[in-house]
Amino acid sequence: MEDNKDQIVRHSLFSRIFHWLMAGCILTLLATGLLPVFDIKFEWVEPHWIAGLLLTVAVVIHIIRSLSPKKLKSLWVTPTDVSEYIKGRGKVRGGKYSLEQKLMHNGITVFSLVSLITGWMMLLKIDTPFWERNPFIFEAETWGIIYVLHGLSTLLFVSSVMMHIYFSLRPEKAMYLRSMFKGWLTREEFNENHDPDRWDI
Repeated sequence: MEDNKDQIVRHSLFSRIFHWLMAGCILTLLATGLLPVFDIKFEWVEPHWIAGLLLTVAVVIHIIRSLSPKKLKSLWVTPTDVSEYIKGRGKVRGGKYSLEQKLMHNGITVFSLVSLITGWMMLLKIDTPFWERNPFIFEAETWGIIYVLHGLSTLLFVSSVMMHIYFSLRPEKAMYLRSMFKGWLTREEFNENHDPDRWDI
């Protein structure tokens, strides 16, 4: 889709708003989940699970929007992506997303799903407007596994977010950061970094 001959639309307005809402939920979850570990005391439980609820809704919507074969192919890493990257020694013009961007998306997807599933299980231990707490719904060993998976996925999540922010701030990637605010790439940026046969604009 094109705005004009010099600009290629990379992200629609809805996609951009959706991205920043998800980012807000993720940062809220990380802050409310990790700051108490550093002995920063505040009422964190309620904003934590509310942000988790909002992120769950956002993830479900994102999954539904991504179910078409075309979108799945553009977002998920395939053996062909890897072999082409190796043969081209990293100099490959991909479709809408590069191999690195696909790997980042795939990783964050897995970590977020593990965090959300285990988070919902942990939520059963506290009172909410939807149910009364039941800390005995799982055995102690099961709770241990849930906590380990939640903690591990959180650590990987933090690492992924840090990498995402770092690479988005690098000068050579500035066009992608701009596109997440303004929605577009220039025609020159598109031709230099993307294969038009793999990205139907």
